[in-house]
Amino acid sequence: MTAARPAVLILGGTSEARDLASRLAARPGLRVVSSLAGRVRDPALPAGEVRVGGFGGAEGLAAWLTQQQISAVIDATHPFAAGMSANAATACGLTGIPLLRVVRPPWQPGDDDNWREVGSLTEAAHLLPALGRRVFLTTGRQGLAAFAPLRHTWFLIRCVDPPDGPMPPLREVILARGPYAAAAELALMRQHRIDVLVTKNSGGELTAGKLAAARDLGITVVMVRRPELARALRCSCAADAESWLLRRLPRSGAA
Repeated sequence: MTAARPAVLILGGTSEARDLASRLAARPGLRVVSSLAGRVRDPALPAGEVRVGGFGGAEGLAAWLTQQQISAVIDATHPFAAGMSANAATACGLTGIPLLRVVRPPWQPGDDDNWREVGSLTEAAHLLPALGRRVFLTTGRQGLAAFAPLRHTWFLIRCVDPPDGPMPPLREVILARGPYAAAAELALMRQHRIDVLVTKNSGGELTAGKLAAARDLGITVVMVRRPELARALRCSCAADAESWLLRRLPRSGAA
């Protein structure tokens, strides 16, 4: 009887997760399953198998890992996906399955940047009336309710999918998917006379153009800090994650 291929679960939806899935799916001795949260209507799909939706918490994930005979889990979720990262750490602790987290480096302010760092969207909303009247809000469609009480601040809200729920009354919503070039971000912010940018510190190059535009325009950036994540072994890129996984599978055809 032919031995089953070792299987890896990639928790993702990020560019790093897609990069890693592409690398690993090219190896015939390995089964690659990517899990997407399902929050984006038309996500960019990675190579290999794809499942969409939750697992039912940490215990549900642990049961799924056991049933699917997963050999390793790589958490390449968004830096703000604290709940999923916590579930992954708990599930891998329950099952003894090795876990690696891919964490892209956060953005760092330069000498010419004017950042106001905050710990939450609510804190960001409290700051805005004192900082400006026209805000470029790039924190995604979830959490917009934090800004709904601001009746005298105008918002340019950018999301991938249409938002729902409470939103600030003075607003324009644009739907767009990155990457966003710095020159286009500069033109957009000039067109709408933006004087404050609100964003999460997701890191990466795909969406960093808005920071360069804010720097050129001399406007304030309200930067939401990343949440604390459950402890796990970490690396910063897909190539390092691939190397880690293959070291754990020395006898498989994938290696």
